[in-house]
Amino acid sequence: MEVTATGLGPWPGEDPVEAARIIRGELGSPHLPFLAELPDRGVGSDALGRTAALLVEMAVDVQPYGWRLVDRPGKDFRRAASALSTDINVLADVAGAEDTPAAEIKLQLVGPLSIAAGLHLHNGERALIDYGARRDIAASLAAGVGGYLSRISSAVPGARLVVQLDEPEIAAVLAGSIPTSSGYRTLRAVGGQEVTESWQVVIDALRAAGAAEIVVSVPEIEAPIDRIIAAGADGVAVPLKALTTRQWEQLAAAVEAGKRIWAGTLDAGRGTLPKVADVVESVWRPWHQLGLPASSLGSIRVTPSAGLAGHTPSTATAVLGRLTQVADGLNQRAHG
Repeated sequence: MEVTATGLGPWPGEDPVEAARIIRGELGSPHLPFLAELPDRGVGSDALGRTAALLVEMAVDVQPYGWRLVDRPGKDFRRAASALSTDINVLADVAGAEDTPAAEIKLQLVGPLSIAAGLHLHNGERALIDYGARRDIAASLAAGVGGYLSRISSAVPGARLVVQLDEPEIAAVLAGSIPTSSGYRTLRAVGGQEVTESWQVVIDALRAAGAAEIVVSVPEIEAPIDRIIAAGADGVAVPLKALTTRQWEQLAAAVEAGKRIWAGTLDAGRGTLPKVADVVESVWRPWHQLGLPASSLGSIRVTPSAGLAGHTPSTATAVLGRLTQVADGLNQRAHG
């Protein structure tokens, strides 16, 4: 394996054709192009609404406080489903026009715990409060991924399917710091074993649907790396900048067990992009200090440290280009 680059999903603008062309142009093989999320398009193109549109026998709509579970699909649900269909059709058109399409494609889904934290029940409370709702959401997502992956496979025949499960709320879910709808209390922490089992349900369904690589993406603060591996994921996606020594040790153990690390290495929020050599060193230094061999650097995919939706298209494009340069630099280290 060699070090490769990818993005996290969110992308600026409202034009899926432009997004697909840029992403696939910058991240051709051996790198990993992805299906862009375009939240600037509004309701239904946000990460939560997009994933909620895949739920089976669960419908959602938008209220002033956010997405809510409802009895039957309405205009918000249909808008989310329509936007996703448009993006899949665009992917098929853009990939079909390429002389040599990329060997892989990556999709993003919000994970079951962050869905439960983001969706509200009929009474306005978060679904996370209810064990039955949490269980049903995981099962519903698991039931919905097969059809989604099948549609992607039809759009890019022969491409290896890679799935990124996003759990942005996981630290708060495990710590019991998600606020109630009133904001006066917090919801009880969800047990670690339940978290692992929820991921396992979805990961098993993704695997059965043809996903060749599945990673769980989490913020670095209190990142539950061991639980992600225990759930059967192929790797962990995490920003590197604030990892503790203990977390680095967990990542090292994962690498030694054959897992992949999607390393959030490039912070695009400072106006100017960091130098390639500096980013390479920020990965290599802790890697070397942990005693990991240079030859194992191939288990890394480099990513931005956050989604790129808040940037201009030109900056987002430059980030992808810089990431491929970082991957090249790390490969030079790996090969001595």
